[in-house]
Amino acid sequence: MARTAIAEDSGNYGVYGQATFVNQSHSGFNSPYQGQNSLRPDNNNAETADLTLFAGMRLGGGELWINPEVDQGFGLSNTLGVAGFPSGEAYKVGANTPYLRLPRLFYRHVFNLGGEEQSIAAAANQIARTQTADNVILTVGKFSVVDVFDTNAYAHDPRSDFMNWSVVDAGAFDYAADAWGYTKGMSLEWTQDWWTARGGFFDLSTIPNTTVLDHTFAQHEWVGEIEERHHLFGHQGKLKILGFVNKGNMGSYTDALQLAMQTNSTPDTALVRRGSSNSGFVLNLEQEISSDLGAFARASENQGSKEAFEFTEINESISGGLSLKGNRWGRSDDTAGLAFVANGLSNAAHSYFAAGGMGILIGDGKLPNYGYEKIMESYYSYAVPGTEHLFLSANYQYVVNPAYNHDRGPISFFGVRLHKDF
Repeated sequence: MARTAIAEDSGNYGVYGQATFVNQSHSGFNSPYQGQNSLRPDNNNAETADLTLFAGMRLGGGELWINPEVDQGFGLSNTLGVAGFPSGEAYKVGANTPYLRLPRLFYRHVFNLGGEEQSIAAAANQIARTQTADNVILTVGKFSVVDVFDTNAYAHDPRSDFMNWSVVDAGAFDYAADAWGYTKGMSLEWTQDWWTARGGFFDLSTIPNTTVLDHTFAQHEWVGEIEERHHLFGHQGKLKILGFVNKGNMGSYTDALQLAMQTNSTPDTALVRRGSSNSGFVLNLEQEISSDLGAFARASENQGSKEAFEFTEINESISGGLSLKGNRWGRSDDTAGLAFVANGLSNAAHSYFAAGGMGILIGDGKLPNYGYEKIMESYYSYAVPGTEHLFLSANYQYVVNPAYNHDRGPISFFGVRLHKDF
């Protein structure tokens, strides 16, 4: 949740802000047929904008933070048609006019357990503090699961690095969230020497992919993560193993197909929802190669027998890439990145979408020629001279088999991002 920004921090409170604008387009592509959730095949353009305030204060030995935000805009084709969607700044809801919402309101408390003292710099959602190397951190309130879990130094922030959903997060991690990506709950992080263990309990939506959370927590997610820190040839790295279990009213792909056969209709998981669970895991690696070059990789998989609840229709995913600072050409604040992703469906999900089923993001009406969704993403973030914390980025993505459909695409996505921290 911490971001590097310089505004005002008295030691007892902090006030920061950020603004991000993204314009994204794609050229026309081959599309012999379309369904309800298909990406439109004609030349298309969309923009999103957001303005966020990060305000925090010390309270009861911890920190209380609130992040009101103004959003506006839409993702391409209303954020439909690609499982690894190309813009992490595009939500599953959109609006032509700006609207106010509250992504985060949380309390954090650090319990020091001993060891070497460390200085934590002030930043957005983080008041400057001194803590011991061994500690426990409690976070409770409204925030994003991926503020704490599945983080990666090189691929995790669509406002400053990569933008594709399945690059900035593990594709098969169906983490608890409302339609904007936030939820309510708590996390606990226990750090000792070279390792950290994390656990969390979070609220699922009332129904899959909705704006309303189940405030009774009857539908919920348990998530755990183990992180080890190491040095390889003198360069630091991290390896994380994450597991999650979602418990809620979710539809089975097989049940939906059976009902469709009995009623001679199109399968719909909404018609067969009942109390059930879905689980999965994530492997997450970040490794510094040199002072200006870093590598990352993720592999993730979930059961794939139930509908995606919150994130997107990805049952297995592998991604990796490189992030290079501009030191070598005299632009130390610039960053260039290159990533590759392959996303896949389970057999049950494949059968469901082949029969015309619809999901959160995908559904072309049929899927006769299944193929792994393959994505290449590159970006260059340029620190604008004569300004402070203003970055202009160019982004290009190439998607083969969008929504796992070999009949459609390939597609080139072009993006421009302007980001300012203040």
